[in-house]
Amino acid sequence: AGIDHAGGEIIVLLDADMQNDPADIPMILAKLDEGYDVVSGWRKDRKDTFITRTLPSHLANSLISWVTGVHLHDYGCTLKAYRREVLTGFRLYGEMHRFIPVFAHAVGARIAEVPVRHHPRQHGNAKYGLERTLKVLLDLFTVKFLLSYSAKPIYLFGGAGIGLMLISTLTLVTLMIRRVFFDISVLASPFFQMSVMFFVLGFQSILMGLIAELLVRTYHESQQKPTYRVRAVLGKKPRS
Repeated sequence: AGIDHAGGEIIVLLDADMQNDPADIPMILAKLDEGYDVVSGWRKDRKDTFITRTLPSHLANSLISWVTGVHLHDYGCTLKAYRREVLTGFRLYGEMHRFIPVFAHAVGARIAEVPVRHHPRQHGNAKYGLERTLKVLLDLFTVKFLLSYSAKPIYLFGGAGIGLMLISTLTLVTLMIRRVFFDISVLASPFFQMSVMFFVLGFQSILMGLIAELLVRTYHESQQKPTYRVRAVLGKKPRS
């Protein structure tokens, strides 16, 4: 809501628990002026419990960086600055706010990270701990799908379908070889039923991919939302 109602061309996000230091904002803005679109804070000297907060955060940051290819030390640090055009069109659901730099990078944003101060908590209770690890993992699955397959879901569903049908075919060939050379009945083995099941599942997966392709096209065309972002047009001639 704050992002939608902000009026400036640069938007700075900050936690309300005062663990982040507002005095770091000028430094972040100065880094933004170097030509970056997103500047993320890094709580290098973090003042939190190591086992329940810092260690899970390190593991999550490493996993997110590896899966998304956007390498940041501290995705959980709310102190970040964005240029407004980078955030245009974003809709955040659930707890996806930590992945804003990933979505921004996907549309061509230039990202930097700077160390910021971090103070011990003095007010309120922490809402993040070990129980959030599973939620982050599930959100990461969603982010990976949106980044890699949202425009071409047939690559995911079709690839899985072809893989299942290939397993089905190889299983059936193996059963036929056993029947011809060792006189073992095809129907006597449970692998025959498995082969049929894999083939049906593979075919259904491909159909799901085709349906998803239709849904993607319907969404983009009905919303007049292209699958690309343009930063600037150089030498554009006015329309006559």
